[in-house]
Amino acid sequence: MKNLLVTGGAGFIGTNFVYYWLNKYKDDHIVVLDALTYAGNKDNLTKAQKNPKFEFVHGNILDQTLVESLIKNHTIDTLVHFAAESHVDRSINGPDEFITTNVVGTHNLLKAAKKIWLDDNPKNHRFHHISTDEVYGSLKQDDPAFNENTPYAPNSPYAASKASSDHLVRAYHKTYGLQVTISNCSNNYGPFQFPEKLIPLIITNILNGKPLPVYGDGRQIRDWLYVDDHNRGVDLILDKGKTGETYNIGGNNEWTNIDIVNRVCDLIHEEFSQDRKLVQRFPNCPSSRGNHPKILISHVKDRLGHDRRYAVNADKISSNLGYSPGEDFKTGLPKTLQWFLAQE
Repeated sequence: MKNLLVTGGAGFIGTNFVYYWLNKYKDDHIVVLDALTYAGNKDNLTKAQKNPKFEFVHGNILDQTLVESLIKNHTIDTLVHFAAESHVDRSINGPDEFITTNVVGTHNLLKAAKKIWLDDNPKNHRFHHISTDEVYGSLKQDDPAFNENTPYAPNSPYAASKASSDHLVRAYHKTYGLQVTISNCSNNYGPFQFPEKLIPLIITNILNGKPLPVYGDGRQIRDWLYVDDHNRGVDLILDKGKTGETYNIGGNNEWTNIDIVNRVCDLIHEEFSQDRKLVQRFPNCPSSRGNHPKILISHVKDRLGHDRRYAVNADKISSNLGYSPGEDFKTGLPKTLQWFLAQE
């Protein structure tokens, strides 16, 4: 039985992780710590709050005293750190928040974990840090995918802040012996995602008849990972991963942005042709008027420092821990669309 502290558990990936874990490990206890910034929503966890094994705490990872008290009072043995500012565009316009939350906040968690788990009363523990493939920089069209030995080369304030936090986590392992693991994942998608990221933004804009902004030529390439495939990867790392190690979690699912936009347009148009109730529910959607949603596509000026391609080599977690993604866009995109249609 584990007692977990999940930071950022009211956000997109954190929420899905909480439901994944409660469903699979019914005897484990989960405490969520979340500051409820714009991308965190306590209502995401409404069903979890009915579970006696779950507790929500509204607080900030910048509050080291609070974190120490939670680890101590709830006998936490596993900390899964999702809490982060994560939107590249926001980091370009306002990098300070990203340094504060992602670097200083992570350091506060590490200090609290060291104090309770190592200094006060040494015990077996695990600090798992969620990171991103963006710390590795950008790939050319024919470059091999990022692996765990790829040198860091972050190109945005967001990526730089995550790279910094990765280094701090490693340093606390090497210097103090904190039992840590790190995972660097590719782009996630799925239920509960805040509609500033590409897939939920495209879905919600189509349903409301708003323009679909596509940066530049839209040929930027990303590897896409269904959120519960990510959570299964984290589960495997916590169960069988070696402390001090980093594991890349990918979806083996590279797509260009423009192809994703076109695919989502097609899926929604198909749904509207099959379910006429959607016409009444979403009258501003082009499909409600017999038009294809692709008419909403609008190419806009590319963002500053836009990485051209990310791709993750997940051979290490696959060969060492038995990981493989269970979803691709054929299954994952329709699931995601159905969730958004049901959450009007």
